[in-house]
Order: sequence, then structure tokens, then C-alpha cells
Amino acid sequence: MNPRTERRAVAGPAGSLECAIDAPAHGSGRGLAVLCHPHPLHGGTLDNKIVQTLARTFVALGYTAVRFNFRGIGASAGHWDHGLGEVDDALAVIHAHRGLGQPLVLGGFSFGGYVASQAAARLPAGEQAERLVLVGPAVQTFPMVPVPADTLVIHGEADEVVPLGAVFDWARPQSLPVTVVPGAGHFFHGQLTLLKHIVTGAWHPRTFS
Repeated sequence: MNPRTERRAVAGPAGSLECAIDAPAHGSGRGLAVLCHPHPLHGGTLDNKIVQTLARTFVALGYTAVRFNFRGIGASAGHWDHGLGEVDDALAVIHAHRGLGQPLVLGGFSFGGYVASQAAARLPAGEQAERLVLVGPAVQTFPMVPVPADTLVIHGEADEVVPLGAVFDWARPQSLPVTVVPGAGHFFHGQLTLLKHIVTGAWHPRTFS
């Protein structure tokens, strides 16, 4: 994916966690992006195409991007914990890779969006993420908490797994905008480049077209 991709294991609450670290060729002074993959019991891994697209996007924006396998997936130790321990996994990965005072972005796709939102809510005062990016968040299946007003939520108009109406029902009480991709299903087939442009545009609005 990126010539500087590195695989390494970090200590997690249920054992080692497999991570893939993608770093910009000319340094990563902008911060750290930790990205969470979709449901482990439905084929989700750190190599999911949407998660890889998010990683490439953040590397291009100057961040070091860290993808990781939840417990029991790939080379990560442990077993599925119904979305509870998986949040602990994300927090362990953040702790292992984040430098003191380093800006943090949390992102996730589907189940990973739930994990990212929960992890963000559990970060202590003074260590919060600068922004969240949630793609097709699993609002029907898992307890999504309220998120900051500048959270970037991206959802497919024709999502067959998480209906768009369910996302609106979650976002509406928060007055949270949702970016809708016309015609897109849950997996954004054929629209990953557009997904990258949406995220890039959220960081650099004047360059987005």
C-alpha cells in the first residue's frame, strides 16, 4: 500500500494486537490516525478496502495511519468480546502509538465506527481526538454515543446493511450533518476515490472539487 508500511504487534488487554503502520515518506508531523475495521465476525480485518482507503488518505494528509486487527482476528490474540473488549483494543493501540500531546484522529468503518466513537468518548480530558471520521457507522446494531459536532459522518444512500434513515435518526438529535454518497451501498464499491476526496475535502475545503 505505502512503501513505508510496517507490521508490528503491540500489547493489548487480551494479548498482542497486530498493527499495520503507514507513514508519510517525508515525516508525520501532523499527527496520528487510528482506524478501526468492520465487524470481525463478518470478515472485517485491517486490510478492509475502506479502512485502507482511509489510511492512504490520512498518510497523504501528513498523518501516520495505524490500522489494527481486533482481538481474535489475524495475528491478534484473544476472542470476540461483543464490542466491549474491542473498544479496549482501540484504546490500547492509541496508547501504544500516540506521542505526548500528539494530535489524534479516530476513524472507523461500520462496526469500526462504533468502536471509534466509544474510544473517543473514553479518552480523558486533554487527550481527546481532534476529529472523528465515521463511514457507514453501525448505528442500528451497537450503542453509538453522541459525537463532537465536527465529526465527519459519511454514508451511502443505498446502504443495504445500515439504512440511511437509521443514521439520520441517530444524527438528528445531535444536529450532526451526514455526508450522503448518492447510489452508494455499504461497501462503497467503485466509489473509494470519491470517499478519499470527501475526507480530503473536510481537511482542505478549498482544494476539494
